[in-house]
Amino acid sequence: MKKTVLLLLGSCITLFAETQVLSHESYLSAFDYEERKEMKINSVELTVMLEEGTAQLVDIRFKEEYEAWHMPASINIPLNELPKRYHELDRSKLIVTACPHKDRAIMARTFLKLKGYNTRYLVDGLIGLAEFLRGDNAKEFIQEYQKTKQ
Repeated sequence: MKKTVLLLLGSCITLFAETQVLSHESYLSAFDYEERKEMKINSVELTVMLEEGTAQLVDIRFKEEYEAWHMPASINIPLNELPKRYHELDRSKLIVTACPHKDRAIMARTFLKLKGYNTRYLVDGLIGLAEFLRGDNAKEFIQEYQKTKQ
């Protein structure tokens, strides 16, 4: 019985440590070159992680923008809805925020980082991702991505 309680307590402490919420002040005070590097991901790296099933792409544009065109591997949580909907994200994956250019994605990434998520923003934006996923790249990506959905 004691072992079960200790294991349960240890699991709770580990879970808390993994999801620790940071203050904006403490995050900024600790910001360094390593964090600057770790906050970014490009389209090539992202597509590999999506194919492997280790990342979740969050398109943070407004609903109408998303409906006009979007990446099939993405979910849409508009930036203004993120504070109420971030619990929908998969904590076991790297969360990658994206918008056309990256301005909103950076804000979303910072918000999620402060909430304890492992997150990056797409440095080349959705426009760069669309440019990368043309022709053979698109075909290969969709084939590999669909395997993770089976």
